[in-house]
Amino acid sequence: MAKSTQKQNYTPAIVVMFALFFMIAFVTNLAGSMGVIVTNQFGASKALSQLGSLANFIAYACMGIPAGLILQRKGYKFTSRAAVIVGIVGVGIQFLSGYVESFAVYVAGAFVAGFAMCMLNIVVNPMLNTLGGGGNKGNQLIQFGGSCNSIGGTIAPVFVGWLVGGTIANATVAKAAPVMIIAMAIFAIAFVVISLTNIPEPHMETPEQKAARLAGNIQKDQYSPLSFRHFVLGAVAIFFYVGIEVGIPNTANIYFSGLDWVGPALTGTMVGAYWFCMLLGRLGGGAIGAKVSSKAMLCATSCLAIAFLLCVIFIPETVAIKFGESSIPLCLVFMMLCGLCTSVMWGAIFNLSAEGLGKYTASASGIFMTLVCGGGIIPFVQNLIADKVGSLQSYWLLIACLAYLIFYALVGSKNVNRDIPVE
Repeated sequence: MAKSTQKQNYTPAIVVMFALFFMIAFVTNLAGSMGVIVTNQFGASKALSQLGSLANFIAYACMGIPAGLILQRKGYKFTSRAAVIVGIVGVGIQFLSGYVESFAVYVAGAFVAGFAMCMLNIVVNPMLNTLGGGGNKGNQLIQFGGSCNSIGGTIAPVFVGWLVGGTIANATVAKAAPVMIIAMAIFAIAFVVISLTNIPEPHMETPEQKAARLAGNIQKDQYSPLSFRHFVLGAVAIFFYVGIEVGIPNTANIYFSGLDWVGPALTGTMVGAYWFCMLLGRLGGGAIGAKVSSKAMLCATSCLAIAFLLCVIFIPETVAIKFGESSIPLCLVFMMLCGLCTSVMWGAIFNLSAEGLGKYTASASGIFMTLVCGGGIIPFVQNLIADKVGSLQSYWLLIACLAYLIFYALVGSKNVNRDIPVE
């Protein structure tokens, strides 16, 4: 009998993965955008306004490595379905926080949502690569997914800003309710489609591997990704990078939304433009990525970001550009342009850090995901500084983090542990 050559249609699963890529940035940026709301409804300080974002990212520190183990032992379908259920619960708790008038409930919801975002991050990249059959097609799907991620990041702050309106005095969780309802609906649809789709599981442990693990017959390797200096320094770079990426728009959102002549709607639009600049930067970075080294790209964009942040700090906020009936602070425009720089940093750092790791690359990815918690810790520390010396002066912390990225690109990224076997 002739063997069937009919190929499984993975289009529904690919579409869902694109939607989940969108949701990762949408829900993550929702936590940052909600900072404007909690300063009004719950009377939070600048630092406390970042607790939702901090809780969201601290979940990565708790879940990064466990989520990798779940993926290995239970597979893509189980992990992705579990992630969207957790996502619905997390966003649902945030939705309820405004009605029970509890800041603690809001922070708890952001923490639960962070677990979901971490699990989804660990699922979507390898799943798209698998659904595309690996190689160029798999990489192409991941790049498309990254574009969906940027779109989600762009829409969330704009949507929240316009729902709140022209003044921060109107900012309540109830006003942002439509955003959270949409998020929960997309998660629910994703759960159904994933459940009905046959997804390949090439990386899930076999029954033999499971039996060996349970019997304790797996020989431990004397080395790990942490044995490589350039990876350790790269993991620190990822911690700083995600803090920079999130801290730039979050701090600007809190500060400029509180200015009567700027307000939440205009500020939300400009923060959305920051994430849109990241989309443009990723497209540009992909176009020149084959010709420009990761080291040169990271060094150049870090230097340019420092120049833009110096403009944010030193240009008086009263210097504005007339745009229709609105006046946009010039320093806010330079904040937006920073998105062009931060767009390509993750890929450059990951590329430099994973160079020469061989068989340790997979476990390195779990450690990387754990260090994403910098996206919550750095903005929180930045806004502690903002409460003491002012929001614009707090950007000196991010300039120091960018200086470390320059050091990593020029010095720290060199692999000095080539004697370690990686095959």
